[in-house]
Amino acid sequence: MRVVVQRSKEAKVTVNDKVTGSIVKGFVVLVGVTHEDTIKDAAFLADKVANLRVFEDEAGKMNLSLLDAGGEVLSVSQFTLYGDCRKGRRPNFMEAARPDLAVEIYEAFNSCLREKGLKVETGVFGAMMDVQLINDGPVTLIIDSK
Repeated sequence: MRVVVQRSKEAKVTVNDKVTGSIVKGFVVLVGVTHEDTIKDAAFLADKVANLRVFEDEAGKMNLSLLDAGGEVLSVSQFTLYGDCRKGRRPNFMEAARPDLAVEIYEAFNSCLREKGLKVETGVFGAMMDVQLINDGPVTLIIDSK
């Protein structure tokens, strides 16, 4: 499982001209799932995301987690995180999980974040989405479960 975490000042996702999720301060998390991922991977990454210390404390140091800072999460499924671009000019998406597995793991990831007390907004799994954000910093991290 792979996530791209972007610290943001505000963000929203729109599907068919309708806002399906929006946050003020927190993380935009792009979530990719591969074939062998399990609920355990989702829980591991949810814990990492919730506890990443990348928000500034009173001294201006990145020392606070999303939980400490009272941040929110905009979670967006994104199979293209498993696009292999090493050969040719067209990405190969064979490492991305099939939708039935991917949606289960994606929803488990979001549930694990909510269980930690975080507000989690989402896009629509499998839909064409427009994602807008103001990247704060910018701070962008890529985290894999394996």
